[in-house]
Amino acid sequence: MLELAYQADVVIVGAGIAGLSAAHRLTSAGVTTTVLEAAPCVGGRMATEKVDGFRLDRIGQLLSTAYPELALTPGLDALTLRPFAPGVLLHSDGRHQRAGAQAGAHAGGGRARGALHAVRALAGAPRNRALPRPPRTGSTTAPPRVRAGAPLGSAVDQARLGAALTRLAATPAERLLRRPEAPAAEALAARGLPARTIDGFLRPLLAALLCDPDLTTSSRCADLALRAFAAGRLGIPEGGADVLPELLARTLPPGTVHTGVRVTAVSTTSVTTAEHGEFRCRAVLVATDARTAAELLPGLRVPDFHPVTVLHHTTDEPPATGASLLLDADRGGPVAHTTVISQVDPSRAPAGRALISSTVLGPPPDGVDTAVRMHLARLYGTSTGRWETLAVHHTAEAVPAMRAPHDLRRPVRLLAGLYVCGDHRDTSTVQGALHSAHRASAAIVSDLGGTGSLHAAEPVRTAPRAA
Repeated sequence: MLELAYQADVVIVGAGIAGLSAAHRLTSAGVTTTVLEAAPCVGGRMATEKVDGFRLDRIGQLLSTAYPELALTPGLDALTLRPFAPGVLLHSDGRHQRAGAQAGAHAGGGRARGALHAVRALAGAPRNRALPRPPRTGSTTAPPRVRAGAPLGSAVDQARLGAALTRLAATPAERLLRRPEAPAAEALAARGLPARTIDGFLRPLLAALLCDPDLTTSSRCADLALRAFAAGRLGIPEGGADVLPELLARTLPPGTVHTGVRVTAVSTTSVTTAEHGEFRCRAVLVATDARTAAELLPGLRVPDFHPVTVLHHTTDEPPATGASLLLDADRGGPVAHTTVISQVDPSRAPAGRALISSTVLGPPPDGVDTAVRMHLARLYGTSTGRWETLAVHHTAEAVPAMRAPHDLRRPVRLLAGLYVCGDHRDTSTVQGALHSAHRASAAIVSDLGGTGSLHAAEPVRTAPRAA
């Protein structure tokens, strides 16, 4: 039980990864911190359901070894990223082709810290990598074949794409943020790459990375996503998405995090809770989702959101795509991307069972499970009739939209003493959530005169800025 007169330098509202990572930075700077979470557990949208030995993420968020904040965030030293096979696997016209394969040693089981790999230009990569597939008894669908040339185009087209990705990997992020801004779909058309390269590779890849099937996202955010893809490896946390917040919470000082405490109002010097009255403090950091933050901070902008539906299936006979992220270049069904996730991270399924996780972007169709099964049968080239559905997770407000023009550095200091962070203040990614927490904690330490150094803080504002 919490004491009604509990004192702290900073009260953080929300125990998602942004709030928890900010708590780490503040405590390491000598700032006493209390984290209040309305839910019964930490993590927010980074939740993992446990069913009969399976670990099922509610939102299939893709991480990258090129995310700098994964290595910079205190408390994530023990995080293990399980990487996908290099690049992605594209399905088009009944065939598979690997694209965007990267150089560097395989990072299976490696930690996020220091795991940065150089990109391999596609001109030097094997373009037609065959996918061995054993015969399937009772399968009524022919396995996908290796396709020569398409959907990436000719060898020259692939060389141009490889060179573009290589340049992007080496471009400083701040330079990308100074580029002219437009919706990502429009910007791609102006880049000089062949239409088949854009439609066959870049569109499905960016849709998966941004959770935005229409590519209305700011071209600057799209460039950052492509840069991370080109410079690193896509991966998932070993054990499930909830491992990140659980690691952060477990490594904070005992008594820092309190769950089941609903905050109803905030000010620069206190928070009011439904269960325990008022908590007095020197500063308040709101680290909730965008809608909840706007309820506590009137005038804060609520963005649009991209809905995401994740379906989990299991079978005892996994498709032979290995640890690949499979994209549908034809966009011939509801599935944007899918993977045999138990081959990426074996801890997510019991022995002898395969776990296939598939993501539908946008509003799900009626009879989504049936539609997804039919689509998966074509993507994997095998019958899915006997697959068991473990869960269908639909999240209407899964990812804040980043439509152009988008401010990637929305203010985290609203007033001296009142701060906000989360993926709605930066980019709508794990990297963005962690980076916004980094900025907010630096501003708090600067304002409170903490002993630590967390980089330069934002200038003090004397009135709230609508954002």
